[in-house]
Amino acid sequence: MRTLFLLLVLGNVAFFAWARYIAPPEASADPLPLERQIEPEKMKVIAPGELPPVSARPASQSTAQAPLALKCLEWGSFTLADAPRAEKALEPLALGARLGQRRTEEAAGWWVFIPPQGGRPAAMKKAAELKALAVDEYFIVQEEGPYRWALSLGVFRTEDAAQARLAALRSQGVRSAQVGPREAMVPKVWLQVKGVDGALHARLKDAARGIEGSELRECAP
Repeated sequence: MRTLFLLLVLGNVAFFAWARYIAPPEASADPLPLERQIEPEKMKVIAPGELPPVSARPASQSTAQAPLALKCLEWGSFTLADAPRAEKALEPLALGARLGQRRTEEAAGWWVFIPPQGGRPAAMKKAAELKALAVDEYFIVQEEGPYRWALSLGVFRTEDAAQARLAALRSQGVRSAQVGPREAMVPKVWLQVKGVDGALHARLKDAARGIEGSELRECAP
């Protein structure tokens, strides 16, 4: 029994010596792992909480902007006599086929006028005075009634719009004009512009400020 024990011990010692000093290294084993590390001093262990957040959306989606919705805007309302002036103000915008008209009849509750002149010769003389002051937007009332031979300088839906027109006329030197109520249905023109983006909207607002009493709004349904 003692002999068998000694043989087992000698066998283990012999196997250890063979494996440690004689047997060739396996192909997948690296006998010098520490010497083969690349810049080990720069390695850093990062805790899970230190990891940067990862966006679930692709970059192309996160930076994409929604397309700007184009609008239809209308500018008005103008009498048949005033509409050409408004169209001329839009000529620098080169709107082409995007510019159109919508005609309506509106109740004009207020007007700016020069009182009746007593007859055609006096009315024509007053008209010449207006032209000399560079006022071209007027017409002589010729139908029978209390305002025959008056000079109309614009009809408006609101008193504020009429007052704005009167202030502009006075700045041009017209002193005899006044504002008064006038209940009548008047043909009106709205200038419509389609495909309006932000830049064009800003330019239309600038044009609208050039004509007192006008309004810029989205097209009526």
